[in-house]
Amino acid sequence: MPLGFAELVLVVKDVPKAAAFYRDIVGLTLEHEMSDTWAWFIMGPPDRPQRLALHSGPLLFEEFSPRPEGKRWGPIHFALQVDRQKLPEMLDRLRAADVPIHGPTFFEWMNADSYYFYDPDDNLAEFWCPRTAD
Repeated sequence: MPLGFAELVLVVKDVPKAAAFYRDIVGLTLEHEMSDTWAWFIMGPPDRPQRLALHSGPLLFEEFSPRPEGKRWGPIHFALQVDRQKLPEMLDRLRAADVPIHGPTFFEWMNADSYYFYDPDDNLAEFWCPRTAD
């Protein structure tokens, strides 16, 4: 089996606040009940599940990071693939929550459109939407 994406953990200031954003605005599904320090969302097809986790506090092996304490984690960029038919609904959810949307940007080499937005912890998220072949 080729390598595949399994999980992404975002270090956030307030897990319940960030979880509400990803559940209620972005539309992800919680995998199980969250705590004040962890929330796990399930994504992807059932045969190849992927996870997005939100966490406040240290991560495993953080002490081995080459970056200085206090700067080991921070805003990142990631993309979520969105079905073209669901894209208007997803963008409307962001607009209804007054989340600024940047784009669209068309990437010819991927034949896809991307819309960007920031989460409550300044991570740059993206709705990536491939175009169908003409």
